[in-house]
Amino acid sequence: MRIALIITTYNRPEALQAVLDAYSCQIDPSFEVLIADDGSSRSTKDLIDQYKERFGFGLKHVWHEDRGFRAAAIRNRASLLTEADYLIFTDGDCIPDIHFVSSHRALAKANRFVAGNRILLSKSFTEQVLSQSLKLHLWSYRHWLHARFKGDINRLLPMLRIDGLGRLRDLQSMRWQGVKTCNLAVWRKDFLAVNGFDESYEGWGMEDSDLVIRLLRKGCRHRSARFMACLFHLWHEENDRSSLAQNQARLSKLLAEPGMKALRGLDQYL
Repeated sequence: MRIALIITTYNRPEALQAVLDAYSCQIDPSFEVLIADDGSSRSTKDLIDQYKERFGFGLKHVWHEDRGFRAAAIRNRASLLTEADYLIFTDGDCIPDIHFVSSHRALAKANRFVAGNRILLSKSFTEQVLSQSLKLHLWSYRHWLHARFKGDINRLLPMLRIDGLGRLRDLQSMRWQGVKTCNLAVWRKDFLAVNGFDESYEGWGMEDSDLVIRLLRKGCRHRSARFMACLFHLWHEENDRSSLAQNQARLSKLLAEPGMKALRGLDQYL
């Protein structure tokens, strides 16, 4: 099974560097990386060019002009530049633990999309991580206990690693609420079948829910990656939510009508 990571980023090269460092230490090195760049300046390209020379896996940079938050569009474009069987969507400010890719590989199952969760870092701890180049992906549980005690992170439980769990991972197989594309894996054939992300969603919010609802309508089911595939989410300012109401209305319309294909999706590039 060939895996491709699609990592969104926008003008935060110091965070992306921490993320790429963590992916370079994965216990499962058999994957490629596509950076889905939502319009960053030259510094991000320069960073990626440096890592292309250092990484043992494929690393591609997909960029479009900065015209506001258009994550759906750049993720779609990135997905068409890989022949991988399995896509893992994540963000350029989410640091994986060293088991992240191997965990998603282990959890992959036909007709399933796999959704994981994250641990939020405080602003001060994020600044410390980036300024001191702390290798969070190599930290022991003892380090994290100390970080939780100091209030550097919002919780510990997602960090516990429990392999297996069998059918418990499929208990909420029809749930779309709460699934986030900072930690979402889907078979590429299923992603293509629903026409990818709907680019009608411009500005922050709801494009991930839209995708998951359409995957469910196709016949895919939700599988949980909790207690296996954890991310450490660096602090950032809250995204501009001026488009949220409009995007919520668009999602409500989707819920009220049949259909599994994105209105403005991958087919515009094919």
